[in-house]
This record gives sequence, structure tokens and C-alpha cells, in this order.
Amino acid sequence: MRQRLLYLTKVYLTTVLIFIVAKWVFMFANRSGHDFAAADALSVVRHGLSLDLSTSLYLLILPFLVVLISIFLERPWLKRILRIYYAIVAVALMLAFVADTSLYPFWGFKLDASCLQYLASPDEARASVSGLYLAVRIAVFIVGAAVLWWIFCHIPLWKKKPSNPLVASLVSLLLIPVFIIGIRGGLDESTTNIGQVYYSQNQFLNHSAVNPVFSFLSSFEKTASEIVEYDFMDDAACQTLLSGVFPTESVLTDTLLRTNRPNVVIILLESCSNVFAPVMPQLNRLKSEGIWFSNCFGNTYRTDRGTVSTLSGYPAFPTMSVMKMPKKAAQLPSIAKSLQQEGYQTSYLYGGDINFTNMRSYLIATGWERLHWKADYTSEEQNSAKWGVRDDITFKTLYHQILAADPSKPFLMGFSTLSSHEPWDVPVKKLADEVQNAFHYLDQCIGQFVSDLKTTPQWDNLLIVLLPDHGINFRDIDETHPERNHIPMLWLGGAVREPKVVGQFCNQTDFAATLLGQMNLRHDDFTFSRDVLSKNYQKPFGFHCFNNGFSVVDSTGFTVFDLTADKIIAGSNNNDAVRLGKAILQTSSEDLKEKK
Repeated sequence: MRQRLLYLTKVYLTTVLIFIVAKWVFMFANRSGHDFAAADALSVVRHGLSLDLSTSLYLLILPFLVVLISIFLERPWLKRILRIYYAIVAVALMLAFVADTSLYPFWGFKLDASCLQYLASPDEARASVSGLYLAVRIAVFIVGAAVLWWIFCHIPLWKKKPSNPLVASLVSLLLIPVFIIGIRGGLDESTTNIGQVYYSQNQFLNHSAVNPVFSFLSSFEKTASEIVEYDFMDDAACQTLLSGVFPTESVLTDTLLRTNRPNVVIILLESCSNVFAPVMPQLNRLKSEGIWFSNCFGNTYRTDRGTVSTLSGYPAFPTMSVMKMPKKAAQLPSIAKSLQQEGYQTSYLYGGDINFTNMRSYLIATGWERLHWKADYTSEEQNSAKWGVRDDITFKTLYHQILAADPSKPFLMGFSTLSSHEPWDVPVKKLADEVQNAFHYLDQCIGQFVSDLKTTPQWDNLLIVLLPDHGINFRDIDETHPERNHIPMLWLGGAVREPKVVGQFCNQTDFAATLLGQMNLRHDDFTFSRDVLSKNYQKPFGFHCFNNGFSVVDSTGFTVFDLTADKIIAGSNNNDAVRLGKAILQTSSEDLKEKK
């Protein structure tokens, strides 16, 4: 059995090494216009290794099965199967490497399933390049595939049957959990994804770190199952319905801040709807000290979607997650990008696994320069809660980051809390209901954080924005109730001119345009975000998406529409609200589809 294990180990390490070499070839071939040092080549390998290890395990499955069979049945045809398999693997790998390296200068992103569309019109694709260009790449493909096949076939095979087949088979079966854990990327909640290898503000380095085989397979799955186009009406009717709904220019009638260049801290409160206001006395007290948006509604029902809606002012979708589409997410506007242009330092803090749902790639691609997450804490702190580092610890981190910020430059800091999430494991027990107890704990963290900051000089020029990523079902309050998605949005800090209640119906997507409007900055690229305080904000409403449905709320009432049932399932029988919701879905999905 030792010989068989050694063989599998050599095949696995050889595959990993091939992926590493392919990264360097990719970087060298596409070096034009992309400056990098030798140290960057090593960093690319280090950060991209997790995808290489996972993908190599996929390719090891068939050799593992052949080895398992050979324990009891040693036949020449088993080794012929391996030779044929390695030929297929060699061809597939070289296709991926050549296509990825060759297409990158044209596309600017890693190999994905969108390349398949060109197979339907190969003449047009060939017209874009010269005959020599194609000839060189065909030659590289043929030679490379032959070399890879030769390498795999010359890894020494086992020479004899194991002395004890039963023990050998048991040892082999024990390897199955290793395959499963290795392929999914560990035991954490997040599974292996492209976003976990993103580490730099230089997108070329991030792209170089991505395994092209993994990129292709994962994007093919998403393209097949997640991209949804909504076609409810003709374009003219859609444009008529949305005329004046999303103005992209601010016409200010009220100034809420003492300065148009405050230091900004955005805190996304996990799952925190107004349903939990009765158990959050600190937040209720702070409402009287800041700017309280009393009719704000969440756009979505998941963290990945709510984060994008808040930080990019971009709509959520019923079944799609833009954060899980790195190529498209990178094209979104963002508060961080806008403030970077004004000289702001940007950073983001999260106590959980920042690779979850491609969060890392989204943040880096949209202008967040420094990321601080679970891996930056001690082992004890990482295990202080099921999802990672509990909130009282991360709030202290945020507090110290604010104090340590370079005073010569303005800063933007983002922070996602996590303790108010199943399994509600918080370090205090104040209330009998575990869900309410978790939100009460979050409330204590908020109160302490604000109280501590008030005693510092940094408070005077600080704007803290508290708003959730989304709401949750609680007891009988579900998507058929407006309270589920009625979320708190509160602006606090010394930068606030005076306490005020803003009663306009709005969404969390409107935060981006409203903030930039208060800072006298353009926000015309935020085409779905509305400045709530602008004079041209004439059609106030809240729009929310849940799993294959949506709801609309305004001063006239609340309407819930189920897309699967194709009918109103709760609230008022308001067909105008349904048509508005459909127009938003159709327009925003078209916008998403057009992002390259």
C-alpha cells in the first residue's frame, strides 16, 4: 500500500507544480502593461495555492479509484486507463492554460464559461487574430499537452499487490474524507471560491493567482444556474415606469453634516431589522442624537447581497448574487472607489471568513485597500463564536483602528458584525429568547463603542453609519410582513450637524447616493441609488427581493409578489406596485447582463 500512496502523492504534487508553473507563464506572457517584481510572482503562488490544491484533488479522483481497484484486481487494463486519462487531463489543462493566457489581453479577466459562446461563431473569433498568432498557440498546445502526458505517464507505478488487501482498502477509504475536506477548502462555512485568492489592489496579480481550470468550472456553473434575465414588458413601457425614479444628481435642500469631508465608518449590523428595536435600548437612545432614517427598507435577505446593495448602491436580485460573480462585481460603482478619488484611505473589517461568498474579491475590486479578518486574530479569538471573532472583540479592533488612522488623510472604514446570526452564540445571557439575546448583545457592543469614541478627538470629524445588511424572519414575521425588512439607518458622530428624523421611504441602496450628495460628490455612476435628501427625490418607496419574489412598500401600502406563483401573495392588491417592481428587476438584470 505504501507504493500506491507514494504514487498518488507524486501525481498530486506534480499537478500542483504544473499549476504553479502555469501561473508564472501566464504572468510572463501578459507582462506588457503590468508591472510586477519577482516577489510578486512568489506572492501570486502563495495566495493562489489553495485553489491549486483543491483543483488538483479533483484531478486525482480517478487515479485514486484505479489504485483502490488494483488492491484486489491487478490487471494491465487498469494502467491503460490511467494513460488514457492522463492524455485527457493533459489536453484539458493545456486548453485551459493556452486559452487563459491568450484571451487575457483581450478580455482582462480569467478564463470562464463565456468563451463557449465563441464556439458558435469561430470565423468571427479567428478574424480577430492573425494566422501566425493561431499557429503559435496551436503549436504550444500540442507540444505542451504531449509534455504533460509524458510527465504523468512517467511517474513510477506500484510494482506489487499489498500484503494485506483488507488493511490497504481500509487505508484507502480513510482518504475519502481528505478528498472531501480538501476539495471544499476546509471545515469552515465557506467553500473554495475564487475570491479567497484575491489579495492585492493590483487586479493583474489577483487574476494571476486564480487557477484557470477552477475559474472555468465555477463560472460555468454560475452561468448555467444563476444568471437570470427578467423580461416582463417591452423596453419602452419599462422606461416609462422608471422615468424619474432613479435621479443621479443631487439637488440639495438640507445639509446634515458640519463638513463635507468627514471620516466615515460604515457598520453593517448582521440581520438587524427594527423587529429587534424593543431589545436594543442603546440604539433607541442614540436615535435622538443623530440622523434617523425612520422608513428605510432592506433590499435583500442575504449578507452577500445586502453588502453589495449598501456599499455599491446596487439592487439585489431574487435568485442571483452579484458578489458571487467576480467579473461583474468588479464593474460596480462603490463608495470606496468614489472616496478613494478624494484621497481617502479605505479599509474593511470582518471577524469571519472573508472568503465566504467571494467577499474578498468584491471588496478588493471595489476599492477597499486593507482587509482585516478572522485570520488576523489569535486562535482563541477566532473560535470565540461559531462564525468567527465575536462582536465585542471586533468593535474594539475598529475603535483602535480609528485611533491609529493617519490624521493627515481622511479615511473610510467598513465593518460587518457577525454575532447576531445563527447559532446566536454570544457571551452574555440577558434575555430568555436566544435570538433577542443576541441582538441585545449587539446593542451593548454598539453603545460601548460609541461611548468610547465620544471621549476621543477623532469624534469631532467622524460620521458613523449604522445599518443592517438585511433583516430576518422572526416568529411570525416573515416576507409577507413589512416589519421584516424595515431596517434601522442611523448617522452618528461629531460630523452630524444636529439630530434629525428623515421620514422618506427609501432603501439601503440609497445610502450611497445620499452620503455622496452630502459630501458634494458626483454619484451619476450609481444609477440605482437615490439621494433621499435631494429635491428631485419625488417617488419614495422601498423595494425588496426575496427568494424568487419581491415586495414594494410606500405611503400607500405594502405589496408582495411571488414570481413562481406569478401573483400577489400578501399586502394590498396594488398592481401598480407590481409593475414597478417588475420594471426594476428587468432594468437592473439587463444592466447586470451588460457588465463585461
